[in-house]
Amino acid sequence: MGKKNQQAGDDMAGQAAGAIGCLAVVFGILAAIKDKLGLSWPATVLLTAGVLVALGYGAWRLRSRVVRLLNGTAKSAAKSDGSLKREAPAAAQQQETPVASLDGEQAGAETLPAHPELTAALRTAGVIGGEQVIRADQVTIAPVQTGEVYDFLVPKGRTYEDVEKRLGTVAGMFGVTRLHLTMQRSRDNERRVKLLKLHEPPFTRPFPAPTRQEIETFAGVPLGHDVTGQLAGVPTFDKASLLVAGMTQMGKTTLVNGLITCLLIAYGEFELYLLDGKFCGLTRFESIATRYESSDDPAVFWAMVRELNQRSDDRYAQITEAIRNRQPVPKFKPVIFIVDEAADFFASGATNEEKDQAKEIAKDTRQLVSKSLESGISTVLMTQRPSVNAIPVEVRDQFLYRMCLYVASAGTAKVALGDTYFETVAPINPVLLDPDIKGQAVLFVNGRSTLIRGFNFDDKFIWDVVDKRVAKRMESLPEETPLKQAIELMRAKGVDFMTTPDMAPALGILEDDPVKRGKRLNEFLGGPPTHKNAQGRGYRLDELVAFAMSGS
Repeated sequence: MGKKNQQAGDDMAGQAAGAIGCLAVVFGILAAIKDKLGLSWPATVLLTAGVLVALGYGAWRLRSRVVRLLNGTAKSAAKSDGSLKREAPAAAQQQETPVASLDGEQAGAETLPAHPELTAALRTAGVIGGEQVIRADQVTIAPVQTGEVYDFLVPKGRTYEDVEKRLGTVAGMFGVTRLHLTMQRSRDNERRVKLLKLHEPPFTRPFPAPTRQEIETFAGVPLGHDVTGQLAGVPTFDKASLLVAGMTQMGKTTLVNGLITCLLIAYGEFELYLLDGKFCGLTRFESIATRYESSDDPAVFWAMVRELNQRSDDRYAQITEAIRNRQPVPKFKPVIFIVDEAADFFASGATNEEKDQAKEIAKDTRQLVSKSLESGISTVLMTQRPSVNAIPVEVRDQFLYRMCLYVASAGTAKVALGDTYFETVAPINPVLLDPDIKGQAVLFVNGRSTLIRGFNFDDKFIWDVVDKRVAKRMESLPEETPLKQAIELMRAKGVDFMTTPDMAPALGILEDDPVKRGKRLNEFLGGPPTHKNAQGRGYRLDELVAFAMSGS
């Protein structure tokens, strides 16, 4: 210890002596400068300090230039080396390339030109990782009538499903609701996404009803406008049926009136069976229906279902016979059966007979919806009570097309759209629809959801369509048939109903016996339905027209 203390003391003494020597040298240098220049001591100190600072700054600048020059030379060498690598075999390049650089969208993401809005929104929503970006050169934004469409690629390792699962959160990042945002996936790239962002809530401003030309040129049967104002609907009603559900006063009847109008314009020749559970909702189309009933009696519904099932069986028998004889399968005129307020016809009463009847109705309806499609008979059921028990499950499950207007709960939406609807691509929850905008509906067709608003045609347009269809069908009838003679007779007299005693003599049937006369007249006309009222038994003009236009 004593030796160490002694050594430390000697070191301090040596350092003090060195410092005194340095001060003496500095003082001597300053004195020499003072004597040489004749300056005062303060001026001499300041001048010497300024010269030293200037020399230090000059040395720093010189060093910086040398460093930049050396770096530029290194980069040129790297580029030259890179061009040599491109000429080298691919296997050698892969060995020399770092793994992260294989994905240019992942490696060095901070240096890529990122789209700021989409990158921030999708990162915060959890669609992409914090190190990933939406590249600006892979984004296009196109304006549409009601908003703008973002077309972009998500980074590698992500797909459209990552966006679809968090679409509500993404909408929140854009500052809008889920209904403002519509997503479409690409059919050729899993990473490509199209997002339509509306400027205002959907259908805030109604679109004008389409013209006949627009309906005729649509690829299918239009049911309404989508959120951009374009026509939207179903590709066909061939081998497909439609279930429409929604709470009361949401616009179902107006929507189905628009559907029938579009069918008359765009679907060619078909037969129409109508059951009007509201008594007057479908009256506009009574004159062109093969069979029209206005009733809430389940027995009436059941009778129409069985009639159509029988027609389906007859058609299948013809198909089977043609196949056995190696002949072409016959083509039948399409039949569309539309029922308003369908839930009323499946309700069962308290008695055992009523319960048994309800079961039979459900069984026959299921057969009609599921087994009649191949024979050209399609069904459209509408209900304002889309509850679990309103329409039996075995019937609901048979519908290929589904439509749901505003409902109060997601559970009710599943009844209309299917139990697995919310697991499909980009589902739209009908609970979110604005109940004050009538006719809004979620249309679910071929696995895709579309938000539409049904057409609201004015009566004049509908009557014009109906009258043209009736006139066209009447022109197609043979010139001289008893049935056509009876129709022209009633039109000439300006009556909607004519009794058998009045019609028979006019058509040359002079039987005295009323029973024989009525039977012979009916056979003469081909067997159309008769009607009885206060005037007696006879024929209604609309029923004769419908019978004349009906086919096998």
